[in-house]
Amino acid sequence: MIRVAVNGYGTIGKRVAEAVMLQPDMQLIGVGKTSPNAEAIVAQRKGIRIFAPEDSVKKFEESGIRVEGSIQDMVKLADVVVDATPNGVGAEYKPLYESQGKRAVFQGGEKPNVAEVSFSSLCNYDEGIGRKYIRVVSCNTTALLRTICTLSKVGKVEKVRATIIRRAADPKEIKRGPINSLVLDPASVPSHHAKDVNTVLKDLNIITTAVIAPTTLMHVHSLNVTFKEKVSKEDVINVLLNTPRLVMVSSKSKVSSTAEVIETARDLGRARNDIKEVVVFEDSVYVNGNELILTYAVHQESIVVPENVDAIRAMHGIPAEESISTTNKTLGIIGGYLI
Repeated sequence: MIRVAVNGYGTIGKRVAEAVMLQPDMQLIGVGKTSPNAEAIVAQRKGIRIFAPEDSVKKFEESGIRVEGSIQDMVKLADVVVDATPNGVGAEYKPLYESQGKRAVFQGGEKPNVAEVSFSSLCNYDEGIGRKYIRVVSCNTTALLRTICTLSKVGKVEKVRATIIRRAADPKEIKRGPINSLVLDPASVPSHHAKDVNTVLKDLNIITTAVIAPTTLMHVHSLNVTFKEKVSKEDVINVLLNTPRLVMVSSKSKVSSTAEVIETARDLGRARNDIKEVVVFEDSVYVNGNELILTYAVHQESIVVPENVDAIRAMHGIPAEESISTTNKTLGIIGGYLI
């Protein structure tokens, strides 16, 4: 069993922790929390062991939340730490992981140089084999990479141009906007997403732009892909339908919005309405010669969870096909039509 600690129990951390608990070859040691909030109370009720910085232990005890030890204690007990702390904090924790000789998985909010490799399961799993430090790229970059690497099965991709309509905040965040505006992302041409894609697909000609929209549900990407040769719409749809971790919203469903996609997840009984797959709108797929245009939605809260699980296995030398298959099965990840 691979002993896993999750440092940070927010939007991503709690999902990764629960995903680890479902894996047949992993054991969740516990999670690191800095404050005794509602998420800590829920974790305790679920039987998850909580560890905290030494100077925060008293606050937890006063709140009636049992602390098993310090963050250092948690790291000591683990084989690998999934760092799901806020952007930039993971780099501050890295010396602790190094001092105890522990492997660590970082998130996309960290700079690429925090790890030996930036990671996307469907693109470069093998580059993670045996690594000590892996960075799972961000939600938007994960969606771009999954889609581009899947489309590369249709034909050689020459260049990619993408517009990213970003949600303004996650649903639980109450201090962020915009409320009644579309905001041009800072330094948006190219946006940082293209640069992040190039940490995995180093030779890809890609430019992305981004706009922040007043919604919390999902991101939406409008993708324009140019292939080296002509492709057919039928081949594009077939490869998308036959690749797990991408799903399609059928033309027959009449679903054309992120609100309807989330409602579909609710209706399907998805926990937390999570959709770990990229959601491609079938009606958006348009092919003209060697040019493809399509639109898909990205559930920012959950899409990177399977990549975190795969990164743990890659570190321990488990082959890509075995890990991806196990992760998909345990997390209920599908291919084909979502609806």
